Amino acid sequence: MGRYALIMAGGEGTRLWPLSRRKRPKQVLRLGGQRTLFEMAVQRLEPLIPAERILILTANEQVEQLRAQAPQLPAENFIAEPSPKGTAAVIGLGAVVLAERDPEAVMACVTADHFIRDEAAFRSLLVSAFTLAEAGELVTLGITPTSPATGFGYIQMGAALGEYDGRQARRVLAFKEKPDVRVAQEYVLSGRFVWNSGMFVWRADRILSEIGRLLPPLAAGLRQIQGSLKTGGLDEAMVQVWPGLERKTIDYAVMERAERVAVFPADDLGWWDVGGWQNLFEVLQVDGHGNLILAGEGPRPDTRGSLIYQDEGLRGRRVVATLGVQDLVIVDTEDALLVCPRDEAQRVREIVAWLAERGLDQFL
Repeated sequence: MGRYALIMAGGEGTRLWPLSRRKRPKQVLRLGGQRTLFEMAVQRLEPLIPAERILILTANEQVEQLRAQAPQLPAENFIAEPSPKGTAAVIGLGAVVLAERDPEAVMACVTADHFIRDEAAFRSLLVSAFTLAEAGELVTLGITPTSPATGFGYIQMGAALGEYDGRQARRVLAFKEKPDVRVAQEYVLSGRFVWNSGMFVWRADRILSEIGRLLPPLAAGLRQIQGSLKTGGLDEAMVQVWPGLERKTIDYAVMERAERVAVFPADDLGWWDVGGWQNLFEVLQVDGHGNLILAGEGPRPDTRGSLIYQDEGLRGRRVVATLGVQDLVIVDTEDALLVCPRDEAQRVREIVAWLAERGLDQFL
């Protein structure tokens, strides 16, 4: 069985506005490092999976940016989605493409907006997941909670399934939506829940079978697209078929009701979903006052626990000065300035929605 990877890289990253935009999504940004989130996603896979077996699913307008950041990947491995249709359609599309190339393909489905500190441990986890997936299980990767976080979905674990390449697998009992603080505390204290990382490993034929059983209309559309692969008409099929597909998430539309679902809990990855500004405090180095400064020089007396980001082109041209503030997020870009409390940073998408409702697309 051939082992492959599918990187889902089509998100807009609205919670990282105003830095992340439709034409400059978060996965192509260098957030305080030398590599973009997308480059990290590709490079941590390459020691395990050859470049020709890494597939990228992304939005039409992002294809060229991503190709430029990963020129080692074959051009035909970048597949464009004409419009957002949710992870069930994206993963289904990746599965039909890989199944056509290799009927015994086993695929790791990962995203382009995760930070993983221990990349070797991540690859070790994938090896365990591939081994179990080859036996027909639908495998999800769970993250052992470090706090009662409310920004993640949770996975309820059941009986142990045994060790695979040194890691313990568990049966999945249920997927839980993002909880409130009280419920999240109960989950963490029970020891029976892990964060849902949104990463999966399975045989392409197995996930397509479950989509066929649980989402027949989506499966019918995917079969049309798969038929076009035999005649070289993928682009035309995407235009004709894709707009009519159901918009569903793989977690709750498929995995919640699927058969033979397993999870590998992991507490050694240094994993974070870089979903918003608050998450950067988890992955980047703060100073002695708890500040995360990604900006040019400026006076900041009595500033604590705050994030200050400034576009590189503005550093040295404009000073961002703060005085006596605490726990703020300040993001300074060429055409927009964001200021909000750290504990409200997840609501930035409300600003994006406000701009979209008023047709202010130049700021999106």
